[in-house]
Parts: sequence; structure tokens; C-alpha cells
Amino acid sequence: MHSSLRPVAVGAVVLVMALGTACSAARIPRPAESGTPAPSGSAAAPTAVRPPTADAVFDYQLGGAYPPPSGVRAVSRDRTAEPAPGLYNVCYVNAFQAQPDATGRWKSRHPELLLRDERGAPVVDKDWDEPLFDISTDAKRRALMDLVGPWIDGCAKAGFDAVEPDNLDSYERSGGKLTSRDAAAFARLLVHRAHQRHLAVAQKNTTDLLPQRRRIGFDFAVVEECARYHECGDFAEAYADKIFVIEYEEKDFTAACRAWGKALSISLRDRDVRAAGTEGHVAKRC
Repeated sequence: MHSSLRPVAVGAVVLVMALGTACSAARIPRPAESGTPAPSGSAAAPTAVRPPTADAVFDYQLGGAYPPPSGVRAVSRDRTAEPAPGLYNVCYVNAFQAQPDATGRWKSRHPELLLRDERGAPVVDKDWDEPLFDISTDAKRRALMDLVGPWIDGCAKAGFDAVEPDNLDSYERSGGKLTSRDAAAFARLLVHRAHQRHLAVAQKNTTDLLPQRRRIGFDFAVVEECARYHECGDFAEAYADKIFVIEYEEKDFTAACRAWGKALSISLRDRDVRAAGTEGHVAKRC
């Protein structure tokens, strides 16, 4: 899913009864104690991060921030928005692709960091009109961190509790120019930066990288359409139910709630994750 700059995914779910490993959709370290999630701005022990608790009622607000409905305990908002006071706040960062309205700046200022095809043209995620970042070498990954890292720093400074780096699966849209190994290597850099800032980190979709989740350092998951793709069980098992699920079809939401509603945090949203009060806004929870 994608942010307000790019509404849901990748452009931003839940599941089925099977524990399959179907294709991913496409766009929280555990506290010492159980119970309600720690609110934004609370003191953290050195190097500590706070993941959300399992089944925390969640609102996905990438298309624009608005007052969370009663009962909501966690929200995800774009990095340009402010956290919701008193709730567990997840900061959306489009870490593996460029926002459409920023493409010109990337082309003019950092053209070497955009992935190129055989003709030298940027490789673009056509669903969202987003050029892919070139994470194919260690040097380029570190150069990108000089630009993406400060976004993560900004999430921490604003008072968010966690970060959601989107488009982890961009390698699947790279025409074979990137690999899951490249994605995992860049994700490790993102996680290290976030953990240094006491931010938990969500794995965004991408069942192929579940086996590497501990090595990468992910703390919880934000999963789109896992019911539709038969992936909810895989994520739930991997993260001890600490996952936020977003579905975009009523039938998938219904199936997810029936199978997982007592254990997981499941939401139904419109695909553009519009703000409350705008035409087309849809928001339901089990």
C-alpha cells in the first residue's frame, strides 16, 4: 500500500484458513510486558523498541490523517503526518521506490540511485507509477540510506513508535535486476537505523522473506490481503499474531474475520485508504 503521497498499496488484510505461501500483495519488537501498546512519546530503555500487542485494533490512515474512531489503539500514517496522541503509531515510509511526485527530483539529483533497464530508462512499478530504487550493490544501498535514513530519523523525532518500510517486494517488479537477497540486505540497514532510534520495524507483505525475518530484524508485520492470497497463517505464526491485516474486498474481510478475527487485528479499507469524511472512504474492523 502506499501513503498519502501514494495511497495504499504499495499505492495500503486478511485471510483464509490455509497457511499458504501465495504471492504477496502489491505495499513490532515485543515489549517486556504484555498488555496495551505503549503510547507514542513514552520513555524507552536504551536500545529498546516496543512492538504492538497482538490484536490491537488498528486503523490504516495512509490516505490522510483523521481522528481515530473509538476503540482504535494503533494507527499507521504517512511519515509526513503527525502521530495520533495516546495511540501506538506506525510511520509509513516508501523505502524501496520513489513517490510519483518526487520522481523528477530523484532523476535530477540522484539519477544513479534509480534502477535502470537495458535502455537506461528507470524501471517503474507501473501500478503506482513509482521508479524503483537501485539496491543491487552495497555501495548503492548505503548511498540510499543517506537519503532514506533521515526519513526514519524523522519518524522517531515526530514521536512514532514503529516504522513500516513499504515495497519490500519491489525486486519482484525489477525484471530480474534485483533479488530477494538485495531486498533483505537493504532491509537490514533500514532495521538497524530504526532500532537505533528505538523504533520497531514492520515487515510489509512478502512471504518469501519470512524465513529471513529474524536475521533482518523485523519485529511485527503489516500485511495487505493475506486472506485473499492465503498468507495470514504464515504471518500469524511467524510473528506470534503481532500483525496488522488490511483487506480491500468485503468477501476477503469476511473470510478473514471468520478465520482469524479472535486472534488478529483485521481491517477493511478502500484501496485508496481515503480519509474519513471523504467520498469512497471505507473502514471496518472485526
